[in-house]
Amino acid sequence: MPVSLSARHPSDFYADVADLELGSVRLSAFTFSPVVSRRTSAHVRRGDPEQFQLALVTRGAFRIAQRGQHSLVAGDLVLTDTSRPSEGASVDERSTVGILQIPRSILALRHDKMEDILGQRIRGDRGTGAILGGFLSTLLAQGASCRPAELASMGSIALDLATACLAQQLGTPGAAPAEARAQEMFRRVTRYIESNLYDPDLTPQAVADRHNISLRSLHSLFSAHPLGVAAYIRQGRLERARAELGRPESSGHPVQAIAARWGFSSATAFSRMFRDLYGMTPSEFRAAVPRCEVARSVEESCTPRTAPPARRT
Repeated sequence: MPVSLSARHPSDFYADVADLELGSVRLSAFTFSPVVSRRTSAHVRRGDPEQFQLALVTRGAFRIAQRGQHSLVAGDLVLTDTSRPSEGASVDERSTVGILQIPRSILALRHDKMEDILGQRIRGDRGTGAILGGFLSTLLAQGASCRPAELASMGSIALDLATACLAQQLGTPGAAPAEARAQEMFRRVTRYIESNLYDPDLTPQAVADRHNISLRSLHSLFSAHPLGVAAYIRQGRLERARAELGRPESSGHPVQAIAARWGFSSATAFSRMFRDLYGMTPSEFRAAVPRCEVARSVEESCTPRTAPPARRT
């Protein structure tokens, strides 16, 4: 995330960074001597992780400005959006700030409403702000002793607590948990992919564009899945092609025609990927097993699936 930094005394500037991977979110702690941080529109154009960042100031005081809101935060929280310009400045000799980085794609709150609270101080001494702040402080102190699986669980809790805290600020405390929104988006994306595997133009970027999310957000949705987006598409196509290769009514169809039917523009690439996944070429697979045994071997019945519509050229 590009920013410009300027220090009062550059020659003896001090900074320390600690970082915790928490599954779908990340928690970082920064301790630093006086500094001014500026993120301009040009910086945003150069690089944007597309996150909401919820900062907890645990030591010293920090000034933050975004969307015309200016706050002095000490012991409190403040929300910023990496997709918008912002400016921050520490006002003490040593400051410590914990930042919970939340991908926009998994925050189960209306993003247009979030603009109303950007740059505003969220009290950390009472209510949901105090609960969230206490949890994040403990996680920063103890996270290094946790196993990766434990950290992922803590990340889910941090995300739900952050959602509850922000929903309270918005006046919508009953808003859905963030994970529910992410899971629903994941289901929508995978349903769309499986319905369009025959389309050779189905790429991760095309999927992201279809769902009005960034490519980075799409990859984030698949972070807990054993396959990434491209691999999910590729394996889905290979599975459909393998099932069709095993059907009696497809025995007269050339392998390259079946490959093209399931989105593979290159018969050579299809054969190589098929062999890598299944240990034999498509032709060897087709000849090796009787049709119904082939169908059972891929955990399908002998009833053919509906094939995709023929593509016109």
